[in-house]
Amino acid sequence: MTETVAERRDPILRTVPRPGDINANGHIFGGWVLSQMDIAGGIIAHRAAGGAVATVAIEAMEFIAPILLQDLISVYAHIERRGRTSLAIRIHVVATRGGAETQVPVTSGLFTFVALDENHRPRALPPG
Repeated sequence: MTETVAERRDPILRTVPRPGDINANGHIFGGWVLSQMDIAGGIIAHRAAGGAVATVAIEAMEFIAPILLQDLISVYAHIERRGRTSLAIRIHVVATRGGAETQVPVTSGLFTFVALDENHRPRALPPG
């Protein structure tokens, strides 16, 4: 039996899309999903950096399935790589759908965050 993302760790963020987040196809806008992923990744990066961070890159973003209006969205994130000033955060989004609470993987991506100093310039990460 294959272990799912949800079985490995708790979600960083859980939310339900609203009617204003829907596109003409009846699915949730990709930009809305991207913003939820950025929020979750920022939470992990902020904790690891011990302060302010900025998103500097999104790699390998893939939409696997649409998000529907009544889905409960869970965003999972973990540090995949640490650099001197940056963190690569792997993010997965899973929709809980329907009365049977089916888990549907909907998207994933690799987000890079840079730790910032008080002048909004890159700074070294604390030992991790």
